[in-house]
Amino acid sequence: MTKRNEPSRATSAPRLMLGTAGHIDHGKSSLIQALTGTDPDRLAEEKKRGITIQLGFARLELPDGRSMGVVDVPGHERFVRQMIAGATGIDVALLCIAADDGIMPQTVEHLAVLELLGVPSCVVALTKIDLVDDEWVEFMKDEVARALKATPYGGAPIVGVSSRDGRGLPELLDAIAGAAQHPVRSRETDAARMPIDRVFTIKGSGTVVTGTLWSGTVRVDDELEILPHGVKSRVRSIQMHGENVDEAGAGNRVAINLNAVKASDLHAGDFLASPGAVVLTDRFDAQFSYVGAQGGADKPFATGTRVHIAHGTREVTGRVLLMNGRAELGAGQSCYAQIRLDAPLPAASGDRFVARSYSPVRVIGGGSVLASRPRRRTTLSQDETALLDALRNDNVQGVCETALAMQRHPASIERIAADAGVEASLVREGLLGMENANKMLSLSETPGACLATRAVLARDVSAIENELLRFHAENPLQTGMPKAMLAARRFPHMEPDCFDALLKEAARTGRIVLAEGAVSHPSAAGGAKAAQEQAERAVLAALEKAGRTPPPIDDLLAGLDENASLCKKALGALERGGDAVRIDSSLCFARSVYDELEAAARSLLESAGGATASELKDAMGLTRKYAMPLLEYMDDRGVTVRDGDVRRLR
Repeated sequence: MTKRNEPSRATSAPRLMLGTAGHIDHGKSSLIQALTGTDPDRLAEEKKRGITIQLGFARLELPDGRSMGVVDVPGHERFVRQMIAGATGIDVALLCIAADDGIMPQTVEHLAVLELLGVPSCVVALTKIDLVDDEWVEFMKDEVARALKATPYGGAPIVGVSSRDGRGLPELLDAIAGAAQHPVRSRETDAARMPIDRVFTIKGSGTVVTGTLWSGTVRVDDELEILPHGVKSRVRSIQMHGENVDEAGAGNRVAINLNAVKASDLHAGDFLASPGAVVLTDRFDAQFSYVGAQGGADKPFATGTRVHIAHGTREVTGRVLLMNGRAELGAGQSCYAQIRLDAPLPAASGDRFVARSYSPVRVIGGGSVLASRPRRRTTLSQDETALLDALRNDNVQGVCETALAMQRHPASIERIAADAGVEASLVREGLLGMENANKMLSLSETPGACLATRAVLARDVSAIENELLRFHAENPLQTGMPKAMLAARRFPHMEPDCFDALLKEAARTGRIVLAEGAVSHPSAAGGAKAAQEQAERAVLAALEKAGRTPPPIDDLLAGLDENASLCKKALGALERGGDAVRIDSSLCFARSVYDELEAAARSLLESAGGATASELKDAMGLTRKYAMPLLEYMDDRGVTVRDGDVRRLR
């Protein structure tokens, strides 16, 4: 890895990945060494036992000048989980079948894994042809072709090769190059996502993790999050196939040197991502396919069956619940299902997974993640079915339109995505595009902060009007309904910013009136407003009549021939309008009276330069009961400043 004082450099590293598959001892690692010159069996235990236990990596130069990263995965039955980890993210599978051995149970299992993980292309290397005659080679090619016919890899090139004498290697390279001509990319996002398959320490560099970058770009000095731990770390350096680089893009095999984390705290199976880009989930909706169980292919798969779920480089247990009352699934069948996990995974829409039976452990099915954070249910509504259909067909625009249609009220992009069970990054661009195409309204100046269809907006504004009319009928003396009360009654789960945006839009179109935290209907609040105006006149007249010696506020209001609650609101309105001046909780003057008192105090202080409280009391013609709170009020307002017993103008 690059040390901190060594400059890194960019490189045109491969974005294509080749992954091997096949039964143990069918010559995968030997073939990779013959093709690349790199021995993927690097660990001492692998050398000693002669099998690939952990994932080995190499780089393959193609005849057309392109290059591919190569993942050599284990073939032994006990290591199928590592094989699943290696197959995730590859563009072309190199299926190795020994000519002297033929198709074995693990060959069939690996083929199922490749299909379930959506590996788009396959090339078959019929290895060890130096051990059999030409007639047998042709016979085995026919056998393999028949076996592939029922899979997505029917018609895949089958090339006889020998790692010992080199026969067939040029033809195999041509076949791989042809299969890699049009790689099928899964949905990419700007966020970096990488399942970790190895963790180790390099002296002088520290902790290093490796994996295939699923999406985004990783750059030196980027901050990344390690899941499920939630720990953040900075990228010290990056390598791809032994070369130091400044950045790595999606599709590449990368080794990332992380700072401030110990290798002992990380594990193969952890997940590396841009901060906040991935949310752990304990369930997801999926298109689930059942391939059958070895030794009992006709046995159906029952809903609720406990399985092992392999995603990326991690495997957890969980249950598969078939949707819409389906009790079981026959071999070769598929349907929508919700996967309930015993431990959370960083799953996102479009990810692939493999299901293995709980015991004995065998590959039995798998599929693709659709909604990554759905609500718990197994009966789908019409909208939910449409959403899963759009996700299954990778119809992002359909996902956006359906997710928005599922919203009953205006909502932010984050809420729309969360309610649909998908990532905000998946729908953000499409939803903003709908706004630009006038298929949707934005009620906020901030893009994506509050979105709604015209139908939803019209329905909610009508609901507000009806609620206000009901409120005015029940409270004829109230000029408006408190915003908090309206929100609690009609929109208890709406985001606060969206509620405010909805009210502003309704007010802009004249459907409601907003004033000082209250909402009123323009045609129904006239009587209440007239009553409040009358109360305001009565309260102001009482304050003016009381002059410099008003009674306590409660007593003053109680003495009026008006509704007590309405009088309190009237006094508040007079204060906000500046017609009344509240000195403290129980003392209030009419504005005209207060102005006279302040003018008297200013006149004395301007002529004398300073005065005591007693002198000011006499100048204003007040008793101590009224003078002291009034002087403290003027101190607080900055009219006067106190210096010991003397006050001066500020």
